[in-house]
Amino acid sequence: MANGKEDSLILMKQGAEARVFESNFVGKRSVVKERFSKKYRHPSLDAMLTLKRLNAEARCMTKARRLGVLTPVLYALDTVLHTLTFEYVEGLAVKDILLDFGLNGVDDERMTSIAVQIGVAIAKLHDGGLVHGDLTTSNMIIQNGSNLLVLIDFGLSYTSTLPEDKAVDLYVLERALLSMHSSCGDVMELILAAYRKSSKQWSSTMNKLAEVRQRGRKRTMVG
Repeated sequence: MANGKEDSLILMKQGAEARVFESNFVGKRSVVKERFSKKYRHPSLDAMLTLKRLNAEARCMTKARRLGVLTPVLYALDTVLHTLTFEYVEGLAVKDILLDFGLNGVDDERMTSIAVQIGVAIAKLHDGGLVHGDLTTSNMIIQNGSNLLVLIDFGLSYTSTLPEDKAVDLYVLERALLSMHSSCGDVMELILAAYRKSSKQWSSTMNKLAEVRQRGRKRTMVG
């Protein structure tokens, strides 16, 4: 990042689309997400797409908070450096909690609390016309102290009212749970039970989820 502050940035994660750093913002511990340019794209197209995705992520994150879903507070958006700066959430990723359950035994009460919070959060997003796009246990944090669920990384989020899109959102989470946390039991069933209780539009989404699962099974058989 060409902002003269490299020494205050600690790289946390690098993905295909962005780098994530730990930093501080006016004295507060923060996270800086930088969307970097793609050399294979024409420079003007790359700049336009990068800016479009940066703005979309900021909008979706802000909309999620308006819908009552806990997300990190957005501190700043820099359209020149293509960065978002937001609150650093102290806590454990749900991924790490469930991996620990897999190794040391499931805490049923904590598991139920986490699953219910996940189901309720997704229902709020979906009923508000927002699809997260990357629902994995790495993108969910249980906040220290409050034990409340915080959703992070809205880089693939978009607005949609289509049951199909919401069903795919749930299916991505289901596949992530099956591949990473199968030893924790049927966590998805707890999540879906909470989703059905919280969502006013759950019926059409669940019907589509059955179709998406069927397509997924067919692809697996063919593969």
